[in-house]
Amino acid sequence: MKNLILTTAVLAMSAGMAMAQTVRMGTEGAYPPYNFINDAGEVDGFERELGDELCKRAELTCEWVKNDWDSIIPNLVSGNYDTIIAGMSITDERDEVIDFTQNYIPPAASAFVAASEGVDLSGGVIAAQTATIQAGYVAESGATLVEFATPEETIAAVRNGEADAVFADKDYLVPLVAESNNELMFVGDDVPLGGGVGMGLRESDGELREKFDVAITSMKEDGTLNELIRKWFGEDATIYE
Repeated sequence: MKNLILTTAVLAMSAGMAMAQTVRMGTEGAYPPYNFINDAGEVDGFERELGDELCKRAELTCEWVKNDWDSIIPNLVSGNYDTIIAGMSITDERDEVIDFTQNYIPPAASAFVAASEGVDLSGGVIAAQTATIQAGYVAESGATLVEFATPEETIAAVRNGEADAVFADKDYLVPLVAESNNELMFVGDDVPLGGGVGMGLRESDGELREKFDVAITSMKEDGTLNELIRKWFGEDATIYE
């Protein structure tokens, strides 16, 4: 009987430990090549491959959760998942609400894309995704900001004439311009914004943040993070020196 009780206790403890090792990774699933939903209905992209590798190195089990961008921080804070890994730039404003790992993409450029040259970027109508650093930049620039819930809608706004240009991460815009058959083009100068892209976590989850920081550092040191960036963003992508 004692052995049965002991065995039951050990199994219960093991189950609890296994549960504690599962980390729910929140992402948008709508921002290629950072993250997107593939034909099989699964989260895919740079951050899926990165997140799985980070969990492996940290001896954690990833469970992927899709969440709309405009509620991605509130739903992290409320406990719907444990991390945000969704192309989120590290900013002081966000850091007041959540915590961040070190960046896993170095600070890179944001850019404007339009359907024609000669667009008035300082006084025209500029589209950006809601709650992004690009939307904040446009709002302070003097241009008229139109915000959309998804990145696809910002591009559609330029195509249908609702906006003069879209302002977004250049890494996101490059393949769209390349595939547009000259219907879209880069205009104006690139704009450096933010402190790179990092994982967001609740401020109370310092231990989990440290585990991911160690894993990110190891990928930087052995060169695999640079390899992954080049794989998904091209040979000209900004990497770690």
